[in-house]
Amino acid sequence: MTLQAVDLAIGYPGRTVGTGFTLTLRAGEVMALLGPNGSGKTTLLKTLLGLLPARGGRVELEGRALDSHSSGDRARRLAYVPQAPGGGFGFTVRESVLMGRTAHGGLFSGPSSHDRALVDAAIERMGITALADQPTTRISGGERQLALIARALAQQARVVVLDEPTANLDFGNQGKVMREIRRLADEGLGVLFTTHDPNHALRFADIALLIRDGRPLASGPAPAVIDGPRLQALYGSPVLALRDTLSGGQAFLPT
Repeated sequence: MTLQAVDLAIGYPGRTVGTGFTLTLRAGEVMALLGPNGSGKTTLLKTLLGLLPARGGRVELEGRALDSHSSGDRARRLAYVPQAPGGGFGFTVRESVLMGRTAHGGLFSGPSSHDRALVDAAIERMGITALADQPTTRISGGERQLALIARALAQQARVVVLDEPTANLDFGNQGKVMREIRRLADEGLGVLFTTHDPNHALRFADIALLIRDGRPLASGPAPAVIDGPRLQALYGSPVLALRDTLSGGQAFLPT
């Protein structure tokens, strides 16, 4: 499974947000997308998923133009985990995760025992079994984020795209989600996530793409791309580089 963009321009009707994006995400790889707020990260994700049409260039899935795949075909291959919204309908966590199975059946078809088993396994994998019967409107933003990731797992897509998956999560759950991202890639999936934490990208991603003002600033292997000077140029703010005793590499803090 390969998701590829070639000279991609992104944006909305009448407004181009970014241009010049060329990237390849392969099975078993994790790609991290970093950039300041307003740089075009979410717009790029939605264009790669086919939720927004490309303003130029092309997106390919498995060597074919993305728009040549049916919506059902895309849903079976691509899973999207947005930032956890607040409010919404009062579906239980289990019902919300079960929605990930609609890609394999139909919106109005009843779930099979296989569907329910996959849902329960995804909920358990994310450590939210105790919340399974709770309405999503009555759990925290971080817990909703874990439920959204469980829904993507239940979908059984081969590419998982996550928009700031650790937003609203406490320190422990950030680690759980990032380890799960790495585990998904180790199981043969392609994973693309956005983050504001370069340390998450350094530790868990194979590839990093840095974006500023709607343009790629740098891309390549994460350890080669993420360094103090580039992060300072990316965010326009001084950066402190520290020795990471756990990995033997570097860690970064804003100053």
